[in-house]
Amino acid sequence: MTAPSRASADRLGRLLNLVPYLLARPGIELAEAAAELGVSEKQLREDLELLWVCGLPGYGPGDLIDMAFDGDRVTITYDAGIDRPLRLTPDEALALVVALRMLAETPGTANRDAIERTLAKLESAAGDLTSAPVEVRLPGNADRLDTLRGAVERRHALRITYYTATRDELTERVVDPIRVLVVAGRAYLEAWCRRAEAVRLFRADRIDALTELEEPARLPGEVRLHDLSGGVYQPGPELPLVTLRVGRGGRWITEYYPCEDVRPDGEEWVVSLRVADLAWAQRFVLGLGPDATVVAPADLVERVRQQAAAALDQYS
Repeated sequence: MTAPSRASADRLGRLLNLVPYLLARPGIELAEAAAELGVSEKQLREDLELLWVCGLPGYGPGDLIDMAFDGDRVTITYDAGIDRPLRLTPDEALALVVALRMLAETPGTANRDAIERTLAKLESAAGDLTSAPVEVRLPGNADRLDTLRGAVERRHALRITYYTATRDELTERVVDPIRVLVVAGRAYLEAWCRRAEAVRLFRADRIDALTELEEPARLPGEVRLHDLSGGVYQPGPELPLVTLRVGRGGRWITEYYPCEDVRPDGEEWVVSLRVADLAWAQRFVLGLGPDATVVAPADLVERVRQQAAAALDQYS
């Protein structure tokens, strides 16, 4: 969510709670109300001015929220039906409980005490929802993560069988573990890969098998760890640049993947993004179906054309 839309969402929530708040405190001073609501008096006055033009469909006399001012005091005289504080639905409350439980389970999370206090209050308010059959755990089973962490602590090498999604293949390799970390709710092993002769990130849930070896981890003299402040996937200029023309049904990719350029062109968008592998890009484009056409590179255009033609041949 962008800063302007987040500010709008915050203000909407504040406005929905403002009417029942003022109804319970007729004649309250604006300064006192602003202090309790955590906003400036100027912001509160602006919110009240906006409430004055809100109300029920028809938006005529008797439909809009109304209030009376007595100096610096305000009283709601017509609430337009907004007479109760905003309440979470059962689904919303359960979603918050699940998210907080996940956050509490994440290693290295700061302010854990605050999270647990908030979770306790929410679970108390949610009542029977806390007994819902929901189990929260980090991606990758606990045994796998324990083995990974143990290998890091004991500084032992690992033999793993790993699924590489970009190439849709399983590979076996020996790695020297460096650390286990969690990014965006997913657990990763960062390790020196002897096959690639470089530091690599391995998603824990894509490690199909692993064995801790007796031999010690052998790290080069100096290794450069990944900077994950901007996320796991940070495409560099050395990766292939793919340009697609996408229709309305394919625009979601601009929100899901980091794009270098997005340019509207009539009913379509021209989107450029870097990919780790053209084979992955080929499967990705074919998965988008009629909502995407490859513009460049020429190699990808030909790959997609050939596979589409082969698929059509199966129908003849």
